[in-house]
Amino acid sequence: MSKVSWFRRGGLGLATLLGLALPAGAGTLESVKQRGTLQCGVSEGVIGFSEKDAQGNWRGFDVDFCRAVAAVVLGDPGKVAFTPLSASQRFDALKGGKVDLLARNSTWTLGREAELGLAFAGITYHDGQGFLAKRALKVDTALSLDKAKICVEAGTTTQLNLADFFKANSMTYEEKVYPSAAEALSAFQSGQCDVLTRDQSALHGERLRLATPAEAIVLPDVISKEPLGPVVRSDDFPWFTLVKWVNFALVNAEELGISAGNLDEALKSQKPDARRFTGAEGGFGKALGLEADWAVRAVKAGGNYAEIYERNLGTGSKLGIPRGLNQLWSMGGVLYAPPLR
Repeated sequence: MSKVSWFRRGGLGLATLLGLALPAGAGTLESVKQRGTLQCGVSEGVIGFSEKDAQGNWRGFDVDFCRAVAAVVLGDPGKVAFTPLSASQRFDALKGGKVDLLARNSTWTLGREAELGLAFAGITYHDGQGFLAKRALKVDTALSLDKAKICVEAGTTTQLNLADFFKANSMTYEEKVYPSAAEALSAFQSGQCDVLTRDQSALHGERLRLATPAEAIVLPDVISKEPLGPVVRSDDFPWFTLVKWVNFALVNAEELGISAGNLDEALKSQKPDARRFTGAEGGFGKALGLEADWAVRAVKAGGNYAEIYERNLGTGSKLGIPRGLNQLWSMGGVLYAPPLR
C-alpha cells in the first residue's frame, strides 16, 4: 500500500503528520506569555541601535523594536530582557533558545537562512558597508585605499564584502581582524590600521567614540547591500509571522499618519484602513494570537517607524543620518509594507 493510500484509508491524519514534523522549538509566543518577559538579543553597544545610557537603560532603534514586540505580546514595552551578543555569539544564542528574537544589526543573507535554520522577519534598516578613514590619509573615495591597513570584525559579512571589493577593483590591502567591534575600533584609534570598515550606520557612531572625531571621515562609498532586520528561528512560523507584522505595522502606521501622539484620534477614525489598524475591524489580532489592538500597542510603545528612526538615527539625533533609502516608498525611499487587510 502506498503512503498516500494508507493516509486516505485512515492512517495518520495530516495534522498528526505535520505535528510529527514540527521541531521542538515551536511555541515561542506561548513561552513568552508564560514567562512574562521577551528575551531579546541586541548588540554589545552600537550607537543609535542598541546601547545603555548613563542610567543603565537600553536605548536605540533595535531596542525600540524589541519593546514594540513586547508591547504587542505582553501589553507592556518594559517587559523585555536584553542580552548583549557579539557577532560570533548572536546566531548560536538564537538557535539555542537563549533569546526569542535577535534585533542586532544583522544582515539578511541566503546562507544565514538556508544554512543556519533562521528566518529574517523583514528589513527594518537598509544599510550598506562603508569605510571610516583617518583624514591624514587624504583620501575621499574607497578606490584610493589600495595597500591600506584595514580593521574589520571577524565572522561578519563585512569581512567577506571587504575581500570582494578589493578583488573586484584589482587592489590589495592588509587585513587586521579582531574578534569584536570594540577591539576593531580600539585598533583603529591606536593606529594599528588606517581604515575601519563596518556598516555605514555603525561607522557614524564609531566616529563619535573617537577621542578626536574630526580626525576621521566616513567615506561616501557604499560597497554592499546590507538589509538589516530582526531574526527568529525558522521552526516556529506563527512567531515569525507575528514579528514580521509588528515590523510592517510600524511602517504602515507612518504611511497612515498614525503616531504615538495621535492614537486617540486614530481610535475614533471611521476610515476603513485606520479601523483595520486599530482592530475595530478585521479581526487580525486573533489570527496572530494577539489582542485586537495589537498594532496600536506597537505604536504606543515608541511611535511609528518615522518616530523611532528620527529619535535614534535621524537628523535630530546625535548621528544625524538622513532617511535616504529608509524613507517611505511614496517619499522616494524603498520602505514598503504590505497592507493590514
